[in-house]
Amino acid sequence: MPALPRAFRCFWWGEAVSGFGNAVTGLALQTLVVVTLGGTAVQVGWLNAARWLPYLVVGLVVGALVDRVRRRPVMVATDLLRALLLALVPFAWALGVLSLPLLLGVVLAFGAASLVNDAASQSFVPRLVPRPSLQRAHARLDGAAAVAQTAGPAVAGLLVRLVGAPLAVLVDAASYAFSAAVVASLPDVVEPSRVRDRLTARDLAGQVVEGVRWVYGRSGLARLAVATHVWFVAQAVLLVVAAPYAFLRLHLSALQLGLVYAVAGVGALVGAVVSTAVGRRVGTGGAIVTAHLTSAVGALVMLAALAASVGWPGAAVLAAGQLLHGWAMGLSNSHEMSYRQALTPDALQARTNTTMRSLNRAVVVVVSPLAGLGADRFGYGWALGAVAAVFTLSGMLLLLSPFRRARAG
Repeated sequence: MPALPRAFRCFWWGEAVSGFGNAVTGLALQTLVVVTLGGTAVQVGWLNAARWLPYLVVGLVVGALVDRVRRRPVMVATDLLRALLLALVPFAWALGVLSLPLLLGVVLAFGAASLVNDAASQSFVPRLVPRPSLQRAHARLDGAAAVAQTAGPAVAGLLVRLVGAPLAVLVDAASYAFSAAVVASLPDVVEPSRVRDRLTARDLAGQVVEGVRWVYGRSGLARLAVATHVWFVAQAVLLVVAAPYAFLRLHLSALQLGLVYAVAGVGALVGAVVSTAVGRRVGTGGAIVTAHLTSAVGALVMLAALAASVGWPGAAVLAAGQLLHGWAMGLSNSHEMSYRQALTPDALQARTNTTMRSLNRAVVVVVSPLAGLGADRFGYGWALGAVAAVFTLSGMLLLLSPFRRARAG
């Protein structure tokens, strides 16, 4: 099996370091909202909605625009912007002006920069590796993300305990600066020249429609796209209730929750490591179906933490559920990415990525506030039960279709 190109290996380092910083910020911001600012699941829901709102508003347009330009300069600029935005959080805290509205504004701008960066970086990978190696390349990226998810929350929990949640965010700011430097220095990457013809609003709308038609038309991606949207309904609820459930119901500390998330990272790492072998055995479709149904089981295990006593016993049960869900995500992601990239021509890569991601994140924007309200009104047990049911639905949509026999490449 040939080694992956040197340019990809350098790119991998940038993604690995920024992924670690992002894992730190994930826990730090949730702790900031619930503990420092005294919020509940409702406020966490608004935070998550702000993070993904740009995908709902301009996601499809960004994909069409990124397909017209060189992707590396876009990635460098947006990495630097994200570093600056995150640095504002501890700065505002030091001045005594940090509030939920200010935090939501920073997260909203961060989400917009991430939208542009994601459109460029995800469609950049097929320019670094040949198509037969895409699944292996994405498995490497997923492995790095899983390691970051393992170490990041544990480090975040320790940092929050030592220096506080606002200062912990500085780790992520530094990681994005490092990523920008790595991407700027990538060797041996040849990109097509940017499109120089004048783009009218009508042309832009036509290109957006072309991307949507590709995903939901005859490309073979429609069933996967719909099932993924359903999966994100469950994931949105889980992301909203996880921290309040741990802090307010199970009475965990930030360090304990960090360790729980670290266990999820271990699961994701194992899932990424075995993803290629599982794909060879059961196919792309079979691997994704298995992953979605495993996430449903993981949600039920998290629900069982309610029966355990608070503190470490509850943390152990919660960690077991997160382990299963992490394994499922590590298994499925590289197969989903390689499948859609293998079917999509280069000229449509950014639009395909942003079409699916924009609608996925639109689900998060709509569901997150409702999940927070529902969890506060009906309780965390009902919320986690709904998560398990919807994860099951996403798996069944694929299992009961020809997609279960799909193979990439």
